Amino acid sequence: DVGYLEEEKRWELIVKYNGSLQPLSGDLIQVEELIAGYAIVTLPESLIESFAELPEVEYIEKPKRLYFSVLDGKQTSCIPEVTVRDPFLSGKGVLMAILDSGIDYQSPEFQEKGGKTRIRYLWDQTLNPKEVDVLLTDHNEEFMQSLPPEGFTQGVMFSKERIDAALQSTAPLQLVPSVDTSGHGTAVATIAAGSGNFMDGRFQGVAPEAELLIVKLGNSRPNSFPKTTELMRGLTFAARTALQLSMPLVINLSFGNTYGVHDGTSLVERFLDNIAELGRCVICVGSGNEGAAGGHAAGTFNRDAQGNIPRTELAVGEYQASFSVQLWKEYTDTFRIVLQSPGGQILQLNSALSGAMRYRMEDTELLIYQGEPTPYSVRQEIYFDFLPVNSYVNQGVWSFMIEPVQVEGGGYDFYLPSSSVLSVETRFFQSTPEKTLTIPSTAARVITVGAYDTYTEAYADFSGRGRNMPPSSVNIKPDFVAPGVNIKTLSPGNVPVAVSGTSFATPFASGSAALLMEWGIVRENDPFLYGEKVKAYLRRGARTLRSESVYPNNRVGWGALCLAGSLPD
Repeated sequence: DVGYLEEEKRWELIVKYNGSLQPLSGDLIQVEELIAGYAIVTLPESLIESFAELPEVEYIEKPKRLYFSVLDGKQTSCIPEVTVRDPFLSGKGVLMAILDSGIDYQSPEFQEKGGKTRIRYLWDQTLNPKEVDVLLTDHNEEFMQSLPPEGFTQGVMFSKERIDAALQSTAPLQLVPSVDTSGHGTAVATIAAGSGNFMDGRFQGVAPEAELLIVKLGNSRPNSFPKTTELMRGLTFAARTALQLSMPLVINLSFGNTYGVHDGTSLVERFLDNIAELGRCVICVGSGNEGAAGGHAAGTFNRDAQGNIPRTELAVGEYQASFSVQLWKEYTDTFRIVLQSPGGQILQLNSALSGAMRYRMEDTELLIYQGEPTPYSVRQEIYFDFLPVNSYVNQGVWSFMIEPVQVEGGGYDFYLPSSSVLSVETRFFQSTPEKTLTIPSTAARVITVGAYDTYTEAYADFSGRGRNMPPSSVNIKPDFVAPGVNIKTLSPGNVPVAVSGTSFATPFASGSAALLMEWGIVRENDPFLYGEKVKAYLRRGARTLRSESVYPNNRVGWGALCLAGSLPD
C-alpha cells in the first residue's frame, strides 16, 4: 500500500496541523515539518489512531504515487521574438526548479560557456548518504559532505561547488553519483533551460541562463514510483531555497496521478496552492496524458427512456494484475451499486454504508472501502480494489449499475489509475474525456499546461481536459496548451530524442514564465510579475488554433502559448 514502509512496519502520512509537532518526534514517531502547517509523519500503525486524536492534528491523508506522464516548439510559442531580439530575455536571475527523475548533470546543456555547472543544487532523494560517502576517499572539503538538505532526512544534496568538482574529475560519478535513469527529467530540463552548448545550439531551451535547482524524486527502494510525500519535500526545499537566495522561482512539475476527486481539495493540491503564494513563485504543471486513455467515466442517476438503471462498463484486459477503481459522489446522494463480473456473478452494495468490506467474485477478490467527506471536500469516495486470487484479475467486462435511492446531486465519477500502469485493454467502454486532468494540475493556483500538435495546429487528444464550464468562467483548465507532440530534445548522454506528452509541453510554459519574471522582477519593470499575474499574462497572449472555435475551453484553455503576445507593451 502506498505510504506503508513494509520493512519498517511503519506508515508515512501527510498531516495538516496547527502549532508544532516537533515535541512528538522521537524513536517511534518521525516528524518533518514542511511549510504552511503541513508535515510528513512516519509512525507505527498502532499509533495512528491516538496520533489522529491529538489537538494539533487537523487532518491526515495517505500519500499517492506519481507517474511521469525544441526549435519548432519555441517558434510556434512566439519565444524567439523576445530572446533573439529586444528585450533579449534569457531567464538570467531566475531560479528554475525541476522536480522529476533527475538530470544528466554532465551534459553541456546544463553548463555555462566555461564549463561550470548552472545547477545551484541537485537533491537526489533516492541516494543513501552513507553509501555515497564510501565513494569519497581523497576529499574532505566541507561541500563534500553527503547530507540531505537542512530539515530533511532523505537523500543527498549536491552543491554547485561539488558538481563543478565532479565535472573536472576523471571519475565524476564518484563525487556526484546521481543518474537520470529514465531520461525524463533530462528531456524536460533541456526544453525548459538547455544552454545551447551542444550541436550549435539546436537544443537550446526557452530560458538558457536560468539557474537550476534539481530534485530527483523518489526513495532508496528499487523499482518504485515517487510518492506525493516526496513531491511535498521537494516543493518545500525549492521554496525555502528561493527565499534564502532572494530569487524569483519557477517550479516545473511534469507528472501527476489520477487518484482523487479532481476538484483541488486534497492536501497535496492545497499544499501546492500554499507554495504558490510563498515569495515570488510560479508553478507550472502538465495536464496529464489521460484525455484519450478511457480512465474516466461520468454518469447521472437518471434512468433511460426504457426505465433501465444506468450501467458503466469496464473492460479488463488479459494479464491485468491488481488495480483499483474510484467512485466519487456527493455525500448527500444514496444509491445501490450492483456489480456484475464477466461470468455473471452479482454483488449488491448500499452506498449509505461506511468502512471496509471484502468479497470474492470468480477468481478476483474485491476490497471495497466506503469513505466519508473530509474537512476540505463534501464528496464521498467508494474505493474498489481488484485483487487476483491467482495471477490476474478476471478478464472481460465488469459492469457497475447505479440505482438511486435518495439523490440530490445527481452525478458521479469513476476513475481508474494512470494508464501507464494498466493493461492497454483495461478502460471504460463509454469513457468521458472531460475531467481527465491529472492531480496536482487541478490545484487552483498552478498554471495548468495541456498539449497541442504544432504540425496540425490542433489539440492533442491525449492531453488531459478540465470540466465543461461556460467560457465566461475564470476557473477553466487547462490555462493554455504548448507544443507536446514529437518534441526534439536530449536524453542522458546527449542522445537526441523525439518525445510526446504534456510532460514536454510544460517546460515551454515554465521557461516562458522564467522569461516574464526576468523582464518584470530581475530587470525591475514590474516587481509584482509572479503568481497569478504571470498566469494572466500568459493567458492573454495565447493565440488561437484552427481546431477550436470557442475560447476559453476545457481542451486548450485560452489557446496556444505565445510569449511575445504575453509580454507587456
